[in-house]
Amino acid sequence: MTDPADPFARQTRTADGPPPGCPAHAGAVSLTGLDFQQTPSELYRTMRREHGPVAPVLLDGGIPAWLVLGYTELSYVTSHDELFARDSRRWNQWENIPSDWPLLPYVGYQPSVLFAEGDEHRRRAGVITDALEGVDQFELGNECLLIADDLIARFAGSGQAELMSDYVHPLLMRAVVQMCGMPATGEDTRRLVDDLRISLDAAEGEDPVAGYNRVGERLRQLVKEKRMAPGPDVTSRMVMHPAGLSDEEIVQDLISVISAGEQPTSNWVCNTLRLLLTDERFAVNVSGGRLSVGEALNEVLWLDTPTQNFIGRWAVRDVQLGGRQIREGDCLVLGLAAANTDPQIWPEGHVGAENAAHLSFSNGEHRCPYPAPLLADVMARTAVETLLERLPDLVLSVEPEELVWRPSIWMRGLMELPVQFTPVQ
Repeated sequence: MTDPADPFARQTRTADGPPPGCPAHAGAVSLTGLDFQQTPSELYRTMRREHGPVAPVLLDGGIPAWLVLGYTELSYVTSHDELFARDSRRWNQWENIPSDWPLLPYVGYQPSVLFAEGDEHRRRAGVITDALEGVDQFELGNECLLIADDLIARFAGSGQAELMSDYVHPLLMRAVVQMCGMPATGEDTRRLVDDLRISLDAAEGEDPVAGYNRVGERLRQLVKEKRMAPGPDVTSRMVMHPAGLSDEEIVQDLISVISAGEQPTSNWVCNTLRLLLTDERFAVNVSGGRLSVGEALNEVLWLDTPTQNFIGRWAVRDVQLGGRQIREGDCLVLGLAAANTDPQIWPEGHVGAENAAHLSFSNGEHRCPYPAPLLADVMARTAVETLLERLPDLVLSVEPEELVWRPSIWMRGLMELPVQFTPVQ
């Protein structure tokens, strides 16, 4: 017997979404459209006002899920793995998921740390933590500085640049793959990072499943290379770790490490540069101002977090959350951006950048493993500070409202960031 008050009752999938007139069609919010691209904060406010801290939503193809908007609710979900687990094989919608569903790279079960639970997750996360702890933060910062200087030198004489393609993405790409033991440059590396982007945030006409498969193939080769000739890098430390992960386990976890290190950190840098170049609060002392850059980096994690939504968690059993009846096997999307701006934690509408209690790195056992956030901060801070020190009169070459956000409900970043400055020879 279905509950007529349940917005997901009698949900069936069609090519164009749920059939007209069904409760899901009338009440659930489709996680698509330009609102997520240009003004997601306004959309989250509307959803919170109309649905509360947990909103019924529709994923691609009309697949039902819940979007957790509240800070308290999201903290609860991520802190209670016994109720909201990561193994997506629990999902009660698999019979409705086509083989070419675009979100499969996100939710299709893989034997990786992302989907592991309990002791197995702690084993896998421990390997990643140990491998990342072997990264010298001072050396990483120096490597990023050298890469930044090399990239800036390529466009400094022209007086203009498109920072996303000329600076931000190549800097983070080179830093992350080099940290993992791959060549920092070359067509092979470029293809790997491009396929990672496609698998996580495909543009129209791109195949995310094929991109993910190509990433796996390249990293399998990398693991084989490191077993034969290990070096001072993350991959080698994972290969030689006493936990004894298999090659396939390492490949799957490397995908997580590289994906989290390049794409979100690039968007973090991009969103911070946008803030520094458009907000008059930073205009006076942005050049060389370490405190201002630090404040901007932290404020972006609150207001324009690079990963705005993350899929997801799956209910282990029927449970109440935010006034909603969550059924066993339901999918919950973590609304990181919405939770960070929850008016319950910022009652006067002012989001301060003076603390780091945001959820941008998630929370609980499945949060970004230590010291990943510290390494991301080193890379992001070095990228921003070096650019502003080398090009102190950097300004946007378009009006701020002309900047276009990427059409993604998952990632928050600009398509392009064009700037101009006094040419430097």
